[in-house]
Amino acid sequence: MNYNEALNYIHESHKFGVRLGLDNIKKLLELLGNPQENLKIIHVAGTNGKGSTCSFISSILKESGYKVGLYTSPFLETFTERIRVDGENIPEEEVAKIVALIKEKIEIMVKDGYSYPTEFEIVTAMAFYYYNQKEVDFVALEVGLGGRYDATNVIDKPLASVITSISLDHTGILGDTLAKIAFEKGGIIKEGCPTIVYPQNKEAENVIKNICDEVKSTYIECNFKDINIKESNINFQKYDCIIGGKEYKDLEIKLIGDHQVNNSVLALNVINYINSKENLNINEESIRHGLKETKWPGRIEKIKEEPMVIIDGAHNEEGATSLANSIDKYFEDKNKILVIGMLEDKDISSVLDLLIPRFNKVITTTPDNPRSIDANKLTEKIEKYNVEVECKSKIEDAVRGALKVASKNDVIICAGSLYMIGNIRTIVRDI
Repeated sequence: MNYNEALNYIHESHKFGVRLGLDNIKKLLELLGNPQENLKIIHVAGTNGKGSTCSFISSILKESGYKVGLYTSPFLETFTERIRVDGENIPEEEVAKIVALIKEKIEIMVKDGYSYPTEFEIVTAMAFYYYNQKEVDFVALEVGLGGRYDATNVIDKPLASVITSISLDHTGILGDTLAKIAFEKGGIIKEGCPTIVYPQNKEAENVIKNICDEVKSTYIECNFKDINIKESNINFQKYDCIIGGKEYKDLEIKLIGDHQVNNSVLALNVINYINSKENLNINEESIRHGLKETKWPGRIEKIKEEPMVIIDGAHNEEGATSLANSIDKYFEDKNKILVIGMLEDKDISSVLDLLIPRFNKVITTTPDNPRSIDANKLTEKIEKYNVEVECKSKIEDAVRGALKVASKNDVIICAGSLYMIGNIRTIVRDI
């Protein structure tokens, strides 16, 4: 089996459908020797900020001299981004080798009467197997969807369960209230393991606290009141904060937006906790350098100058709010062009209400995903905002169209779906 054959095998698993529960992933991992049991895992759930928080944690641990696995989804440009060790993507030959092994185990499972694993279960099993092979010291593990029945939730004893900002998303699967969604996210909370939490809406907070009480998990809420953002521009942010009674001055991150400062402080709370409990060698210099070196592509990321092109994966109300705030903060006086494509199962109206009034021109397109809303249909929804709107179904045509009409001082922002901005990143780089 080569790399492309391995990818085809993984992607074709969707035809077998999706089944709730952890029985399949548990059986698959058992046949692989339960590699997850040898790993020290920081488990991260939430609606927005999971990937950023995992990246901050991973970068600080790496700068402290530890070997770190980072598991995230979806990918932007290449599948191998999802499974990384010390910032390096899993090699394509390793994907082929591990998937061939997993295929053998799945055939055994199916003969024994188990259902066929989902794509996410296969990739998660591959990640655990690879991290165990590489003998990593830690894994920053991002939940795929929800938490309770997510394949990553097969782990029994994480070093910490981390819950980022919770908002309404995937309501058809997770529930239509914050309380229901928080209940699913809170499924990663484990007995005797601490739960470190981004400050939540009261409705979500009460649910998480109740789960912590039930399973005897220590509830640790981050304090964002002591954050002082001293400098913030499109290239970096500098801030002060207090973590565990210690004051940090002039911490710097390259991720943009106030929410990314909050995500980095959440990560620092996690690092502070595991540093004390695991007796690690994490000093202030490693923290500073780890924060500064953290990269998380596709989140208010500048990929071109003159005209400036920004890509952002804002696809729900909270993500769009963060992007809108950053637009107001950094580009208020600029002529702005929006390239937007969305998935049909997202809260399209909320995203449009927040973004469209901030732009002088909008170009709609269709993300490369079967759940996408057609660009023509999206155009119809935008016409009511009384803004100049143009439809370009092909993503490359939309990007080239925006670049053609933009002057060198304009700002082009591409947003609406993570399944689109990876393509745009590649297109702009090639142009």
